[in-house]
Amino acid sequence: MRIGIDLGGTKIEVIALSDEGKELFRKRVDTPRNDYERTLKAIEGLVLDAEKATGQHGSVGLGIPGTLSPFTGKVKNSNSVWLNGQQLDEDLALLLNREVHIANDANCLAVSEATDGAGAGRQTVFAVIIGTGCGSGVALHGVAHAGGNGNAGEWGHNPLPWQDEEEIQFAREVPCYCGKSGCVETFVSGTGFAEDYFRLSGQRLKGAEIIALVEQGDETAELALGRYERRLAKALANVVNILDPDVIVFGGGMSNVDRLYQTVPLLVKQWVFGGECETPILKAVHGDSSGVRGAAWLWPQSRFAL
Repeated sequence: MRIGIDLGGTKIEVIALSDEGKELFRKRVDTPRNDYERTLKAIEGLVLDAEKATGQHGSVGLGIPGTLSPFTGKVKNSNSVWLNGQQLDEDLALLLNREVHIANDANCLAVSEATDGAGAGRQTVFAVIIGTGCGSGVALHGVAHAGGNGNAGEWGHNPLPWQDEEEIQFAREVPCYCGKSGCVETFVSGTGFAEDYFRLSGQRLKGAEIIALVEQGDETAELALGRYERRLAKALANVVNILDPDVIVFGGGMSNVDRLYQTVPLLVKQWVFGGECETPILKAVHGDSSGVRGAAWLWPQSRFAL
């Protein structure tokens, strides 16, 4: 049995999977925010609950909103700031009496979809989370790729390429929380989409409300969505020019906008070197479950074993 844990800022979720990917158990609890020791105990409790409910012992994989530094072994880049600087894998290994595999939550999305989702059977899967924030992950042969610095997939903290005058102005006036300006995240996250609509209309609306207006024929909402699609396409063209993945998979709230799967693949071609791009852009098969399933799959199947 494989146990996956998705450690988020507001909830911690556990899933237990059979070796064939069948769900055996699932549970979630609130995250003990700003309390590292209670977070460890919450994870321990979920693992014990899964094993008690199934009567099986399992491997444990954990997805986190950050990464482990390959130099110190400690958590870095987490927006759940109480995790930063902690030796999370070692502390959990002591509690659970077994090795724990840890990866960035977007990498877990990539692993999940590469294993038995939209990217199944593909060598290189680039997974994008476009929700409140924006992140991405890379799976190579079904295995999470973190990179030499632990930063692989930090697509959202690169500048939006080929900025026009309006985007240059946006970048000046809407800085990223990372301290820099012009980051892809500020443009193509759900938050960025809502911010752009506010700048056009003067109204503060959620992404789903703006999409509803698009469907009603609202011109300002249509303008905002068209700009969003163009910016997302430019940011993805950069990825194709560098990584050229076999498939791009969307997760997060904006992934539910069905129109993106028709418009963005056509727009990407304008910025890909040579003008050729037939890379499939697909919705995550497992939806909100992809992250926790990917954490379980951090222990590779036999066909991915080295």
